[in-house]
Amino acid sequence: MSLVKIAVLDMNNNHANEGLRCILQSIRNAQGNNRQAELSFDVYDVRANNEIPDLDYDVYISSGGPGSPMASSDAWETRYFSLIDQIFDWNLHNDRKKFVFLICHSFQLVVRHLDLGLLSRRKSTSFGIFPVHKTEEGDLDPLLIGLPEPFYAVDSRDYQITGPNVERMETMGASILCLEKIRPHVLLDRAVMSMRFSPEIMGTQFHPEADNEGMLRYFLKDEKRNHIISNFGKEKYNDMVSYLQDPDKIALTESVILPGFLRQAIQSLSATVEEPQVA
Repeated sequence: MSLVKIAVLDMNNNHANEGLRCILQSIRNAQGNNRQAELSFDVYDVRANNEIPDLDYDVYISSGGPGSPMASSDAWETRYFSLIDQIFDWNLHNDRKKFVFLICHSFQLVVRHLDLGLLSRRKSTSFGIFPVHKTEEGDLDPLLIGLPEPFYAVDSRDYQITGPNVERMETMGASILCLEKIRPHVLLDRAVMSMRFSPEIMGTQFHPEADNEGMLRYFLKDEKRNHIISNFGKEKYNDMVSYLQDPDKIALTESVILPGFLRQAIQSLSATVEEPQVA
């Protein structure tokens, strides 16, 4: 049985959240449900401790996080982008590929770094559980094919990717998989909600890792409930609680995308012989 090593890049900058727990739970579920490989994982605190993994891993999952994804002078940023560039280069020259999944903040960072779209601050925070619409490419993508049109996902962001750089995307072979909810009354570009950068590298601007049980438990806490109601209104809060109890909403999304990514990565890695390390 082969060994598949997973690096989890924690981008939360020491802020408590449910996303990292959900990512680790998906990995633990994959550990228990597959018979093709032995899985191990390590967590790197990227933004708070400037911890960046090396190329010794097979799979990289980079989390969402708070704060601005705009260009900064933070020490970790240069090292983070260097890792991303090294992974793309590795996949061009090796049969045993490295797989990457980018969530929200990480997705925005990498789109900016690769000049694949316009990163900007939203006019208002997007927070809630919203419909996400698949493009023609998304309809055919192996990680999204098990989801309806539209499907529902947790969205929590102050920034967005719009204005895709079509020429740059064509050069890289990247494609847009999803767009945000249709808003006929709003004269603004719809944000890009998911992109496939390459056969092995994918990202979402929403949170596919969010699970209904944990999120519901989180939102029922008095502090969180009061925060949502005071900032977004009681109707938004009630809608979110209702959606969290619906098995066809985020529970379905959570069961399809990230588990599917891990499953496909494990299958591909188990079918290839590990590359010898160059001294």
